[in-house]
Amino acid sequence: MDPVPIWLMRQAGRYLPEYRALREEAGDFLTCANTPEIATEITLQPIRRFAFDAAIVFSDILIIPDAMGRNLRFAEGEGPLLDPLEGAGDVASLDPECVVPGNQPLMDTLGRVRAALDPDTALIGFAGAPFTLAAYMIDGRGGGDFPRTRDLMRDDPDLLDRLLDVLSRSVAALLIGEIDAGAQAVQLFDSWAGLLNGFAFDRWSIGPARQIVAEVHAARPGIPFIGFPRGAGDAYARYRAETGIDVLQIDQGVSLPAMADLQRGGPIQGNLDPELLLAGGDALRAGARAILDAAGEGPHVFNLGHGVIKETPPDHVAELVATVRGHHREMPS
Repeated sequence: MDPVPIWLMRQAGRYLPEYRALREEAGDFLTCANTPEIATEITLQPIRRFAFDAAIVFSDILIIPDAMGRNLRFAEGEGPLLDPLEGAGDVASLDPECVVPGNQPLMDTLGRVRAALDPDTALIGFAGAPFTLAAYMIDGRGGGDFPRTRDLMRDDPDLLDRLLDVLSRSVAALLIGEIDAGAQAVQLFDSWAGLLNGFAFDRWSIGPARQIVAEVHAARPGIPFIGFPRGAGDAYARYRAETGIDVLQIDQGVSLPAMADLQRGGPIQGNLDPELLLAGGDALRAGARAILDAAGEGPHVFNLGHGVIKETPPDHVAELVATVRGHHREMPS
């Protein structure tokens, strides 16, 4: 039996000393992401080190609002910052047609990475989901409770609908562009879907994802589409069933029995706690093996429940890869 494929969210980046050296030389994050030669090198660094089964292009989910003129920048200790949307006029000014031409460096990077990768190593493109992008755009920053976004959900849900429609068209266009540039699978990151519940989750997470998946599948049939509504809890199964995604990424809050139940509905990706990867040793190996045992021989891509923590020693990542690949060599065929 072939080993379970493995790649990790945020596998390219700040936990690797070679990335930190390159970043120090290049300057800021956006320079790295928007310079194809640098972004290509960063994307390939973890492949050289760990021989993951897939590379995910080095970029950021906020390149969509940045291409629309919302002035993305990264402040030390604060994370990403955007000019906050101030009302209906700002929403009406957003142009989805700007997104693909405004991200030509990403397309160049994808082409360069695809040319450099072994044919057996997949290349994954990605985008932020509309609700997550909207939350950053409305509040102007990430984290916290997104108070301005919550206010808009309550006070003017129709305006939020209009914003998400624009973003849905933008995301679909970007993902199709990424596929044309060399991506062999794409992932939609709804990082703040956990802010939603019930009808709001159906309206603002599932609805836009359904639209995007349908457009991408229609335009580029056969390209696997991974969906990740982080923090969805009991709504993961509904998200998969109603959006039409091909693979469901789950976070570390999903229990092993629940993960096995979700796997019966189709391929899953996940869901080791990044804290276990940070810890390493027996805890890491036990956590990885428990996930592998729970997934059994069903369709499964091993990944984390969220991104690699920046303080993670690279040796722990190597240990995880060896554990995942060694586990299947020890199983009876």
